[in-house]
Amino acid sequence: MQAAMDITAKYCHKEMEAYGSCVASNPSTWQQTCHELKIKVAECTSSHPVIQKIRQGCSKEFVEFERCLRENQDKPTSCTPHVARFLGCAETVDISGVATNPVPQPL
Repeated sequence: MQAAMDITAKYCHKEMEAYGSCVASNPSTWQQTCHELKIKVAECTSSHPVIQKIRQGCSKEFVEFERCLRENQDKPTSCTPHVARFLGCAETVDISGVATNPVPQPL
């Protein structure tokens, strides 16, 4: 999972920073207020092969975590067990052979 976090930070730093700042600045309305920024982070991360592989391998845990967040928008910390299950799964995904530093494609 650390590799995925490093990749997200490396390739999507601007998007992650903007989203994090928005969430921190809007503790009670972040789900609505920061939705567009969340979409931008998702678009950025969804194009990376390592992150795609983790999402594919742990889709059940990821879906359960997202459902928990939707159902507990006012108390996201109640989803901590869901996060733990997703992270535990992510640690088991074999990312060997997946390009962690893709070569940029010419336009």
